[in-house]
Amino acid sequence: MAEELILFEVKNRVLTITLNNPTKLNPVSDPMSFPAIERLRAAVDDPDIGAVVLTGAGRAFCAGGDVSNMAGQDPDAPPRTYEESVEHQRKRHVFPQLLHSIPKVTIAAVNGHAVGAGLGLAASCDLRFASSAAKFGTAFANVGLGGDFGTTWQLTRLVGEAKAKELFFLPDIFDAKTALQIGLVNRVLPADRFREDVQEIAERIAAGPLVSYRWMKENVNQASLTDFKTSLEKEAVTHLRCAQTEDHKEGVASFMHKRQPHFNGR
Repeated sequence: MAEELILFEVKNRVLTITLNNPTKLNPVSDPMSFPAIERLRAAVDDPDIGAVVLTGAGRAFCAGGDVSNMAGQDPDAPPRTYEESVEHQRKRHVFPQLLHSIPKVTIAAVNGHAVGAGLGLAASCDLRFASSAAKFGTAFANVGLGGDFGTTWQLTRLVGEAKAKELFFLPDIFDAKTALQIGLVNRVLPADRFREDVQEIAERIAAGPLVSYRWMKENVNQASLTDFKTSLEKEAVTHLRCAQTEDHKEGVASFMHKRQPHFNGR
């Protein structure tokens, strides 16, 4: 079941994780989330992976939680206490946490609907590219929930507090053009060649200076949580750490010789 509900492929140093339950619009589930968590952890120290793409099979990216299970239609699920349910949710939340924090660039390829927890997964990636056919929404208010998978934290950072509250309180579905206008996605790409365009961008990143990307990501993630002086202190360390890499030397050499750099990620 786990192998069917989520797919992994590595091509040209890009790990693509595909949420693979298209008949139900790829809702978040344990057999989907926990293998993804395991694979993301393994990617951290894998020298053959330079970037990670998260996408969905079929016409959706991820429709959020499985509402049929919320309605108690899963008779095989063992009953949990409230405390057990909270702990289980914490374990599921490792999925968006890893997308946000691992030292590899993560990319959400939003091919269709990204709603609820699916929106949280997309928002937790470093970059979000939307197909021109993509749709977005929070949806939590529609089922009387408060928001999970990092949606409240990520949306506040991405679109601002006022807009985030609007998206939560008025959970209308909106299109890729609107997502670009409010700063939720980085780019909108044509639907007819969406996967090819995302793969091309991901391969460009995967062939880049990976040590530099690691510290860029960590510094940007922390920038809104620390003061300017603390950020400057961190930059002093990480900038000079990057100056010790082979990729920095290659970058300087390629500049001096007016050629394209060939980075090795070290």
